[in-house]
Amino acid sequence: MKSLFENTKAVVGMIHVGALPGTPRNGESLDAIVQHACEEAHALAQAGVDGLMIENMHDLPYLKGNVGPEITAAMTAVGIAARNVGPLPLGVQILAAANREALAVALACGADFVRVENFAYAHVADEGLMPTAEAGPLLRYRRQIGAEHVKIIADVKKKHSSHALTADVSLAEAARTTEFIGADGIVVTGTATGQPTSPEDVATVQNAVNVPVCIGSGLTPENLPALWPHADMFIVGSYFKVDGLWSNTVDQKRVTDFMATIARLRENA
Repeated sequence: MKSLFENTKAVVGMIHVGALPGTPRNGESLDAIVQHACEEAHALAQAGVDGLMIENMHDLPYLKGNVGPEITAAMTAVGIAARNVGPLPLGVQILAAANREALAVALACGADFVRVENFAYAHVADEGLMPTAEAGPLLRYRRQIGAEHVKIIADVKKKHSSHALTADVSLAEAARTTEFIGADGIVVTGTATGQPTSPEDVATVQNAVNVPVCIGSGLTPENLPALWPHADMFIVGSYFKVDGLWSNTVDQKRVTDFMATIARLRENA
């Protein structure tokens, strides 16, 4: 993972792709959706982020795993367009837990990594029970389609979920298992989109694994210094948007302010 980015501590800007064809909130043509995603990609790249990620966040309510071929096709179109904005590393996530589809999109559009759910253990998400760990089938699928160069970053004790099923599995043990079965990086989050991630949780995971640790929710210029020593990748979505709300458009000033904090932290390292 670290080889993907010029900086050892990388900021990845999240592009929340508009509601795609066939989903309840879709109200735009695919061309318009792609255009808006490209505008966000350009704004993020201009502000100096180290990488980009596309995610179908507006496709609420999400399907559990099996999204339709129209979603895979649309996300491929968005990914190709985002890649054309510039040479930044690109990630893909398709909700909810559509991990094979994300890998297929990444391979088709030349993306560098995917973010996946349910890689190890089971949990109850707002989409329902996710009872089967994805690692075995997913890694076999990655080899089958010749996508082993596409890195996998996997959430542990993921947001928007209940973890009562694995209450006797500590965060550290969950992270160690996720690394052991093949993840290239570990994602730590708060309880929900935009909710801060605990520095103690990130430090716990950092001490448990030897792969890069990524923070996947709630990053702000205010909490970044406490999290900075413990992570290798910082995935930022909500803070970069108008009023800090994920469903709004990118606010260039907020991105610039965040990256100014990053620059200061890098200088003091």
